[in-house]
Amino acid sequence: MAGVVRRWVRKPSPFALDTAVAAAFATVSLLLGHDNAPAGWHRLDGLGSVLTCLINLLLVARRRAPVAVCLSVFLLWFAYIALDYWPVVNSLAGLMALYTVASHRPPRVAAGCSVLLAALWNFAGTTGNESAWPTTLGQSVLYTVILCWFGNVARTSAERNVRLTEMAGQLRREKEENARRAVADERVRIARELHDVVAHHMSVISVQAGLAGYVFASDPDTARRALGTIAGTSGEALEEMRRLLAVLRVDPREMAGGPAAVDRSETGEGEDAAAYEPAPGLDRIGGVVERVRAAGLPAELRTTGERRRYAPGLEQCAYRVVQEALTNALKHARGARVVVLVHHGAERLTVEVRDDGGPPAEAAAPPATSGHVSTGHGLIGMRERARIYGGSLRAGPLPGGGFQVRLTLPVHPGAGPAPPRKGTTEHDQGAGGR
Repeated sequence: MAGVVRRWVRKPSPFALDTAVAAAFATVSLLLGHDNAPAGWHRLDGLGSVLTCLINLLLVARRRAPVAVCLSVFLLWFAYIALDYWPVVNSLAGLMALYTVASHRPPRVAAGCSVLLAALWNFAGTTGNESAWPTTLGQSVLYTVILCWFGNVARTSAERNVRLTEMAGQLRREKEENARRAVADERVRIARELHDVVAHHMSVISVQAGLAGYVFASDPDTARRALGTIAGTSGEALEEMRRLLAVLRVDPREMAGGPAAVDRSETGEGEDAAAYEPAPGLDRIGGVVERVRAAGLPAELRTTGERRRYAPGLEQCAYRVVQEALTNALKHARGARVVVLVHHGAERLTVEVRDDGGPPAEAAAPPATSGHVSTGHGLIGMRERARIYGGSLRAGPLPGGGFQVRLTLPVHPGAGPAPPRKGTTEHDQGAGGR
């Protein structure tokens, strides 16, 4: 029922409106023309009625061909007046034709048609028995000026509405494009986080699994230690994955303390406080070094300078770079000695991971459990992280053998000593999550 009502009350098409206007004008003109005409003018007969119908019904096409309809109306109206029919009968059609030209065509075209209408109006004023030149001239000027002005206002308003509609469409398209870009950027960020979490921990697990299988019968104690490292590493990977997924599930109302936060706490979903623990930072680099050392890679951590307060995102950037560099060393430089250097400078934080390349041959090395070859995505991710924070990353072989990864990050001038890690969540990172 509602759909039927909407169909009945919806706005009619322009063609339907023009048809109704033309029919109304023709009816009024015929009724007026069949009344007693003033002295000096003929009453409508068959020919006059035909001309009247033609003049008014041409308005049906006034929007499609404004100039052609206007000129045709003027021509037929001129013939109608020349046959001594009363000009007032069809004056509405001529005025409407001029208004249509003014509202759909440039002012110069409307000016030309207004001159024709004024001339036709003055011609009609001179054909009657009682001619009043001043009145006729004044009417012709006044009517044409008013019609052209109103038509120009209508035209400019319509053009402005079209421009506004186009601008609204463009803004909508830009908004959709920005949303698509934001989704793509978020996917890249999530992929980078997953790569950093999974690649490192799975590399350690892979190495330890290979070691356990290699010495399972000959050295049970070493195999048990390797299995313990696998258990600890997999547990840490699960914790980081849980934290990352929990952040992705956070309702924006929760971050503002809204109703969602209350509902979550009441339903017990907020019990996993570990999901909101601080993002990994500089304080956890030592744990990464210990883990790769337990995996059989001789690693050492050296720290210089005064420990300072950094943005959580910047610390996570440094942590992920160290994690990725140690993962690559574990996969590609088995047996090499690795040194991790962290320097707290006055204007920049420098993190460096370098290895000596290891011995030329490792006959006693346990077999690898995977033949995967690095695709270089880790280095791309590290460079992208450095770029986000205005830093630089240099990675390449050393002249004397080995490999070096060096990250330099500018430090905010307001950074102070002793970073307070408690109470900081990943929501405080800003761009650091990228």
